[in-house]
Amino acid sequence: MTLQKKATVISSTVAALLTLMKLAIGIASGSVAVLASAVDSVLDMFVSIFNYFAISNSEKPADKEFNYGRGKIEALASIIEGTIITISGLFLLYQAVDKAINGEVSQYVDISIIVMIISLIITISLVIFLNKVAKKTNSMVIRADALHYKTDVYSNAAVLISLVLVSFTGIELIDVFVGGGIALYIIYSAYELIHDGVLVLLDRAVDEEIVNEIKNIINNSEKVNAHHLLKTREAGHQTFVEVHLVFDCIITLMDAHRVSDKIEEKIKKLDTNRDWIINIHMDPYDDFMINDAH
Repeated sequence: MTLQKKATVISSTVAALLTLMKLAIGIASGSVAVLASAVDSVLDMFVSIFNYFAISNSEKPADKEFNYGRGKIEALASIIEGTIITISGLFLLYQAVDKAINGEVSQYVDISIIVMIISLIITISLVIFLNKVAKKTNSMVIRADALHYKTDVYSNAAVLISLVLVSFTGIELIDVFVGGGIALYIIYSAYELIHDGVLVLLDRAVDEEIVNEIKNIINNSEKVNAHHLLKTREAGHQTFVEVHLVFDCIITLMDAHRVSDKIEEKIKKLDTNRDWIINIHMDPYDDFMINDAH
């Protein structure tokens, strides 16, 4: 089992544990804030399970049907995850408004505080783990999962503070405002997941910093007169690079190929966590400039 799959299994298990804890206390206490956190944990669990299958499919090698692999499944998963988070945020916002109108009173506040402290510690540990995996694997799904649980850290902390304040003051509107605030924050956090996923599906180029490093490698390579049509994109853990290199027309194919291989190796060393797919086209003259002239 790959590290990405292990990470999704662990996050799914943790989400299931947090769901049982929060849901029981949320329903019993009547706290919108705790219930909001419980609903979010339910979604976390299903999203993490979905991510496991998304990663399993994205890791399948290219074949006759999918010549470039299935890496974009991760981007699709990120969009679906962001959409689910947005819907959950809207539902929680409705719950907060409903409590404010009906004036419900929270119960079992002391037990709720203990549960939220435990869940906060567990969630922080999970975020640290997922961030390490995301950095090591460059997986969009794991990065999205880490961001998702990071929002849980903030929401859990907010719920804990609201419960303490309600316990000391007895003002139920604190729970309503915190629950509503968490809902709005959840909706806001989902935007980045949807945004990044859409850009990957649209074949956005990799970071400008990496593109400039690739250009520097090419420009500093011997026997390369120029380059054009440099294109980059990402799909899951794969990074695709295409470029035309211009050599002297008298160079042998063997020498041009040897130079191209060296350039490929240098590009791959820019980030060893990426799975680089590099396609270099060798030109005997700058046909790009000739086409522009016409």
